[in-house]
Amino acid sequence: MTVESGADSAMMKRGADGAMMKRNVYLMFLCQALMQAATVGQTAMSALIGYSLAGDKALATLPLALQMASTMAASIPAGIIFARLGRKPGFVLGAICAGLGSLTFAAGIWQGSFLLYCLGALPAGIGFGISQHYRFAAAEVATPAYRPRAISLVMAGGVLSAIFGPELVKHSKDMFGPLLFLGTYLILAVLPVICITLLSFTRLPPAPPRPKVATPLRAILTRPSFLTAVIAGALAYGTMNLMMTATPLEMMLCGFGVTDSATVIQMHAVAMFAPGFFSGRLIGRFGARRVIVAGAGLNLACVAIAASGASFVQFGVSLMLLGLGWNFMFVGATNLLAESYRPEERVRAQAANDFIVFGTVACTAFASGAIHATAGWDTLILLLVPAMVLAVGALAFSRRRAVAAG
Repeated sequence: MTVESGADSAMMKRGADGAMMKRNVYLMFLCQALMQAATVGQTAMSALIGYSLAGDKALATLPLALQMASTMAASIPAGIIFARLGRKPGFVLGAICAGLGSLTFAAGIWQGSFLLYCLGALPAGIGFGISQHYRFAAAEVATPAYRPRAISLVMAGGVLSAIFGPELVKHSKDMFGPLLFLGTYLILAVLPVICITLLSFTRLPPAPPRPKVATPLRAILTRPSFLTAVIAGALAYGTMNLMMTATPLEMMLCGFGVTDSATVIQMHAVAMFAPGFFSGRLIGRFGARRVIVAGAGLNLACVAIAASGASFVQFGVSLMLLGLGWNFMFVGATNLLAESYRPEERVRAQAANDFIVFGTVACTAFASGAIHATAGWDTLILLLVPAMVLAVGALAFSRRRAVAAG
């Protein structure tokens, strides 16, 4: 074989590997869209259904809070499943749980049972928690240079769900007459089946080799780079969820209907995921830390708009800014996280990160209904301000330590 032919073969192999990498990323983009559609739809419906079924209206956000608590509780078992079985079997299991959750939600509506409806949040939360690992799988199949784009593109799958989820709610909520949203959940139960079909065409990393001596979890948790990523991600997701969960309730009290609140949630969800088509490039150019700071600034602008009035436009614009801020902060935090651990530590680090992040989200979901019912909307949205100051402060402190360390 000549030198030229050997070089040509190497180039062809690199080209084929690159094509396979991008194919896997785009398939995960579609899987993320399907799994996220149920969550976006659930956000538009959950508080309203909880309000109608619960005797105590302060419990209206309890179902979504339970879903986030289930997501948090699933973080460690999900890490074990991925470590033992590999990515694909883990994602299939998550899709099955998501489908079971939708069917249980439907049963709760059919029976008019708040308890049964809340039980549906448990498998739904597990499915949602496992689907969060698509962004980690994207980082694993991508080259280092392509990694920021791969993460942001997979998360951009939420754009399809942001459009499809609320539209599904609007057009199927009255399918079974007085049983509002029953048809919606029956349709959502089909989406995980499609996701499993797409997964059959992916080539994802197998279970990683188990190290002879595992890094102590405490050593991972105390790394400044890991702590910075977790703080930024937890505050981004927690504050976004705090405000988003209460928005349909506040809009209902301001005289808006289900279609109006679903449209605002749709605008918010599009703003959450659409930047995925370019936020990876921004991170590559300006760095994850600067993008996180920009996201915090967008969230502060969201508070200013939301506090200025209660028109449909103000709800819509503030929720869009909230979505943009979340994307910049959360995608940036995910990239920081990927730089904070060694390959053999990835499953433990990812599971610990999601446990903390979704533990924060569960707390804000629990608190959202109670704060809204007792202290009001204005107090609730102002809680975003100290959280953003804390996130930026953590970045500055971490940066200063890194410079001092040389």
